[in-house]
Amino acid sequence: MRHIRYFYLFFSFLVFIGEVIALPRFSVSEGNSMCIDCHVNPTGGVMRNSDGWSFGKNRLTMISPKDYKMSNMIGENISFGIDFRTQYLYSQEIKRTDFQKMTGSIYTNVDLAEGLNVFARYDFIQQIWEAYAVARVLPNNSYIKAGSFSPNFGLRIDDHTAYTRGGDLSFLFGAHGRQGLIYEPTYTETGVELGFFISNFVLLTASAGQPNSTLRSSPFLFENDPAYTASIQFSPQIGEDIGLKFGGSFAALKDKRGNNRYADVKMFGGFAGLGIGNFTLLAEFDIAKDYVNAREYVSNAISDSSSTALMIEVAYQVIKGLDAVVRYDRFDPLADVENEELSRIIVGFEIFPWSFIEIRPQYRIQMEDPSVDNDAFVLQFHFWY
Repeated sequence: MRHIRYFYLFFSFLVFIGEVIALPRFSVSEGNSMCIDCHVNPTGGVMRNSDGWSFGKNRLTMISPKDYKMSNMIGENISFGIDFRTQYLYSQEIKRTDFQKMTGSIYTNVDLAEGLNVFARYDFIQQIWEAYAVARVLPNNSYIKAGSFSPNFGLRIDDHTAYTRGGDLSFLFGAHGRQGLIYEPTYTETGVELGFFISNFVLLTASAGQPNSTLRSSPFLFENDPAYTASIQFSPQIGEDIGLKFGGSFAALKDKRGNNRYADVKMFGGFAGLGIGNFTLLAEFDIAKDYVNAREYVSNAISDSSSTALMIEVAYQVIKGLDAVVRYDRFDPLADVENEELSRIIVGFEIFPWSFIEIRPQYRIQMEDPSVDNDAFVLQFHFWY
């Protein structure tokens, strides 16, 4: 049974859908850079604006076709994009290989007027819709966002298998509890977000919305309370070579546990980043109160249970278009219970050989007690425009 458990654990952390989100270390390495500098979404992710599109075409890659006449614009106010990921997998435990289609998205943005745009995305592989409008009508280019979107919590790195994001998704939820926080690629909320640019390097966001995922099983209106999320981010620059990013996040929601019982879940997070030349360091630590159902781990329920998630990533740009990346992930579902922690080290490269092409080889070392030979190799291909 333990062997089967680790097989599903291996499979679940490999089946990452490839969340189409920006790499936060880019904003750290650029210095004094906000997500809105490169993305249509003020909190980052998915579609790039003209500056972000040019960054991916020319500055990010080993070779860029600067002489090619390329554009993601249709007319003067409509832009479009695509995103596709697939990967090759090898399991040390079962000694087999496989190929997986991960995500295939098309998206568009329409500038309806100055300071008003509408964005829509559809993932035809995962069948996920995301659509919202952004009105930058508040002082200092601050905004109101309404529709279906991913709430702004923590560092939104593009690999949701980090336990601070979605972790190992729902493969083990029924038998062994949650394997990460709720922010996996399919998690969106329908609601409203307010964003305040307090200065050119400080962003405060607050949102309220109804989750669109299986976290809430009921489809009926007014049955559940909305989820609330708030985050503050500082992105100062020291001199010309040092970029910083730090801040904190909070979320409150109700998780349905069966028998018409709801758990009041509260999540607190802190994050930080440092960029010096070609070197970047990112870290996030989150605490979730009453997040997991303790009965899934121990014979007796534990009241006021706490879960913790940790992510530390170190990256170094070897040459233009080639980054070496090492990440450590840890998730402790119940702080008061021993030997339930999950941890792993991921070692790999992110290679951008040509515009809008990424190749990502990774070796994943899963650590548990007692030791199990369940490491894995992943070779991911990412194409976007």
